Parts: sequence; C-alpha cells; structure tokens
Amino acid sequence: MSDLHEESASVEGKSLNFLEEIVEESIAGGEKRVQTRFPPEPNGYLHIGHAKSICLNFGLARKYGGKCNLRFDDTNPVKEDVEYVDSIQQDVRWLGFEWAGVHYASDYFDQLYAWAVELIRKGLAYVDDQSQEEIRQSRGTVTVPGKESPWRNRSAEENLDLFERMKNGEFGDGEKVLRAKIDMAHPNMLLRDPIMYRILHAEHHRTGNKWCIYPMYDYAHGQSDSIEKVTHSICTLEFDVHRPLYDWFIEKLDIYPSHQYEFARLNLTYTMMSKRKLLQLVRQGTVMGWDDPRMPTICALRRRGYTPESVRMFADKVGVAKRDNVIDLGLLEFCVREDLNKRARRRMAVLDPIRVVITNYPEEKTETVDCINNPEDETAGKREVPFGREIYIERDDFMENPPKKYYRLSPGGEVRLRYAYLIRCDEVIKDADGKVVELRCTYDPMSKGGRSSDGRKVKGVIHWVSARHAVPAEVRLFDRLFVKEDMNDIEEGKTFEDYLNPDSLKTVTGYLEPSLNEAAEGDTFQFERLGYFCVDRDSTAAGKVFNRTVTLKDSWAKMAAK
Repeated sequence: MSDLHEESASVEGKSLNFLEEIVEESIAGGEKRVQTRFPPEPNGYLHIGHAKSICLNFGLARKYGGKCNLRFDDTNPVKEDVEYVDSIQQDVRWLGFEWAGVHYASDYFDQLYAWAVELIRKGLAYVDDQSQEEIRQSRGTVTVPGKESPWRNRSAEENLDLFERMKNGEFGDGEKVLRAKIDMAHPNMLLRDPIMYRILHAEHHRTGNKWCIYPMYDYAHGQSDSIEKVTHSICTLEFDVHRPLYDWFIEKLDIYPSHQYEFARLNLTYTMMSKRKLLQLVRQGTVMGWDDPRMPTICALRRRGYTPESVRMFADKVGVAKRDNVIDLGLLEFCVREDLNKRARRRMAVLDPIRVVITNYPEEKTETVDCINNPEDETAGKREVPFGREIYIERDDFMENPPKKYYRLSPGGEVRLRYAYLIRCDEVIKDADGKVVELRCTYDPMSKGGRSSDGRKVKGVIHWVSARHAVPAEVRLFDRLFVKEDMNDIEEGKTFEDYLNPDSLKTVTGYLEPSLNEAAEGDTFQFERLGYFCVDRDSTAAGKVFNRTVTLKDSWAKMAAK
C-alpha cells in the first residue's frame, strides 16, 4: 500500500468535504501523489479569505502526505511589488505551513512564450491589431455571438513575425495583443478568442526589462500548474467558468493534464474583501496601513493579537462549500476567544477609572496579593500584585442608583475585590458637574482573598489596580470597520465608504498592573472582565500600547439585536 493509501485509510470514518472526497477518489483510481499549490498575486496583502485558501491547499497536501507549492502569479508588473512577496511568505509561515518550493509564473515566461509560438504555428493563436475597446465591443453578449477580428486569419508566418516583434519591443502598449483562436460564437464568453499576451513596457520585479509582453492569467495559470505537475488545482468558485479555457490550453499543447476544482470563496459579515478597496483605504489614510488591526488582512489579525491556531480553527469550522455563502464574523471572534482562553495570561487593567480611597487602610502600607495567571493552565502559576490604600476600579462597576440584582458597587453596597478584600462604599465624591470622581470605602481586614470574616455572602466581584503602582498605557479599542452586515450589497447611490464605522477605534489611557510593564510586542493577555489584548508594535520605552483583540463576549450581536 502506498503512503497516500495509508494516509487515506487513517482518516477513514471521518466526515470528508467534497475536495477530500475528490482526492480520495483520485487515490483510489491509482494516483500516486497529491500536489497542490497556493497561487497569490503579489499585488497586495493577503486577507482572511486567502487564509482559508492557504489552510485548504496546504492542509490537503499535509493530510494526504503530498506537497504544496507557493507560486506567485506575477504576470502584471504594473501592480506587483517585492514588499507583497515578502509579506505573503511571512503570512503562510505564520499560519504554520511550509511550502515544497517557491515558484513564480515569471519562472516560466520562456516556456510560456515557446508554447504561444507553438499555438501560432498550429493556427490556434493570432496577433490582433484591434484596441482593447474594439475587442470588448466585438465579443458580443450572452445572447449575441461575437464578431471575428479582421486580423483573425493572418497566416502563421505573419503572426510569428508580429509576435516576435511584439517581444522585441517594436510596438507600444496596447498596440497589439496575441489572442487564442477558438470560437467567437462560443456560449462561454471567455472562449471567444481570449487575449493571451498584452504589451506592457514596465519593469518586472524579477525579470527586469527582459520582457515587454506579459501573459494573461488565463493563459499562464493552467500551464504553470502543468509545469509543476499539480494534481489538484484548487480555485474559488468564480473561476469555474474559466475551467474550459484552462483545459483547452492544456489539451491543445498536449502537456501534463492538471485539473482545476472550485470551492466557495469566503465572505464575512461586516468585512470588505476587495484588495482594490482595501488598498484605497490604505492610500487615503482611512486606516493606519495594511496591518491596521481593523483590516481583514492576515498581518492585521496578527497585529491585533489573533493566533495562527485560532485562524486555522476558523478555517476548519467554516469548512469547504460548493456554493457562496456569508459567514458570521462572530465565528472568527469565537475561535480566537476559545484559543486565547487557554493560552492567554490573566492581568488586571482599568480602562475607565474611578479612584477608590479605602479610608481604614493604612496610608503608607503596601502589600501583595497572589493572583492566578491562567485558571485554564495549572502550569501557568501565580504572580504577586501590589495593593494599597488607593485603587482604581472601572466606572461601569459603580452605580449610584442600582436596579435589583445589581452585584457591583453602590452606596452602602459591598463587593469583593478580585484576589484582595471586601470593600463597602461609604461616600460618593462628585465634581462641580455632578460626575463621580472618587469613592470613599472601608475594607474588611479579615477578608483577604475575598472571603468575609463572618460568613456573610457577597456576590459581586470586580477587578482593580493599585493607584500608586498602576502603569499608564495607551489602549486601542478596535471594533468592526464597517457597520453594514453584507458589504457585497451596497445600496444604489452609495459607496463602501459610506458604511465605515465611526467608532471602529477608540483610544483611552488605561491603568495596568505593574507586571504588564515588562510585556513585549505581540504578547497577549486577558484583561480580566474586559477582553483579550496584545502589545502593539507602536510601544516604546516611554510607554506601552495595547490593542484589544476581542471582547470577552459578543457584545456586537446584542447591540444588533436591539
């Protein structure tokens, strides 16, 4: 039994998605290997939709003992940059995958040119002098056949001469194109003599100025798969109409028969997936860059504090569908909560403080209390946190006129300070505008650890930080970038920018327990009762900056329901 059959047998009994079923059918039919590829264009940063594709392509290869290539579709030098190449490699590795090889469509430019010459010699390709607009108009419609180009029946010799002269730079941009000679009445519009090469006098990030003609995606894609002997070429659903053309080129050239399979692309609520529109937000300064934590890019998720494990969990839960659907962003947030709950260290921080003075606590006294680092991980141990006469608590944890079953602090009420003492509110101090600025409280000296000295029950538990020892820090409270659930459904007369969330970022000064002063960039914590936060790269020696990864509960869903 081959390694592939052994691997297949090991997953028997588990529910398979339709792509896994296809792979297993090919293995059962005698296929000796599985070869996939992830083929991004280096013209922008990858987003969460690409993360799903990465997990799928690399995951299939890993599951069946195969290989997955990383291949850059670098056929348009006008939009491509080495910056994007580097970022894509970083994203793939961050997600936990390693490629069998790094390849570029530009690696195959010589072979693609030679194959184009072969198609010309076979009478299956010709040089067209029409403009892009003339070609577009002559294609016809779904119900009306297209019109043949007046240059369609040039001789092979003339086409070979013109194509070589195109390569040699004798013509300007857009002056001529090379088209496949298929059928101008074909019901699939993409097979109405599609363009194979266009002239672009632009320097390529890898080939420099060697070429001034560049292959179109539909011509380069299938042949690149064939060169790499890809067994399962997996694309998103919008490419299903491209498959006949993919197959046509492979058939006419009589080369290795890679085959394309399509799955539904990822659509996420409250999220814009268009790289072009995301680039617009970056260029006009609406966001802080491609890695702004409000963006759906992988680098933004990383900066926001998402873990690769949480993104892979999300991709697994979304699954592989044959039809387009929209996934609730709440599922992605659920996955990162699930993962961080197990791994994130707990810390205390106050983001909207009220000062509390414990009047019966000695003024100069400071003590420490033992705090658990992570109740989900016994090996995480404990830490010591300073406690003193003056502390900060969250403004939301005090209410002057509370409703029934309010278990936080109120005048005459009592709460437990997390890991510390029971305190009772005796007096409320307000400023001239009536805003509460200070609470005067007393504590039960016998209640350290939160247990009352006389057995009385106190239900409320709140967090706190010592005012004397608190570390001030900039805390960025990120929320969803858009307020519209389906960003593919833009109302007439509006643009996607009309749905930007004005409250997608709020910046506050937080007061943190002193241990957080030692945190390094990328470290992730649960601020108890507030959410998950991580140290941002904007942190300096003068002060830390924390990003909110996600709240502890899906508060957005509750607001939407209201």
